[in-house]
Amino acid sequence: MTMIESTMSSDLYDDPRKLSAMVARAASLAGEHEVSSALIGMAAEEGDPAFPDYIAYLQSALRVEDGIFRMTRERAVVHLADVDADQALSVIERLSSEFADQFPSQDPPRFEMHVYQAMPGRDEEVKVRDVLTEIFKPKTFKPETLH
Repeated sequence: MTMIESTMSSDLYDDPRKLSAMVARAASLAGEHEVSSALIGMAAEEGDPAFPDYIAYLQSALRVEDGIFRMTRERAVVHLADVDADQALSVIERLSSEFADQFPSQDPPRFEMHVYQAMPGRDEEVKVRDVLTEIFKPKTFKPETLH
């Protein structure tokens, strides 16, 4: 493997410490500042050609206080600060629609998503393992195109 290939492939995935920091931030916002946050697990079908482009689009479209952790080519975790679960789904649906409008020649990404909501008033510690278990639970429905 050449240096270029190694650099390019590592750019597709994020450092696991970034996920720990995102979960800690969501817990901190809920616990210390009494602000809800949503952590959204997105999983596309293996080989979905549009999903990596969609994640790149999301990175450019989200607010500074939000974030994305790219686990694999077909899995990502999105952190949306100061929103509840319903608002988070609304944001993702809106951004999916905007992506489809801006890139009409590309097939829209098809993915499944689940939301973990870090809510104020919870006393338990939020752990990465618990969040991942919730947002990547076994499929309960077939992935749909959002837009």
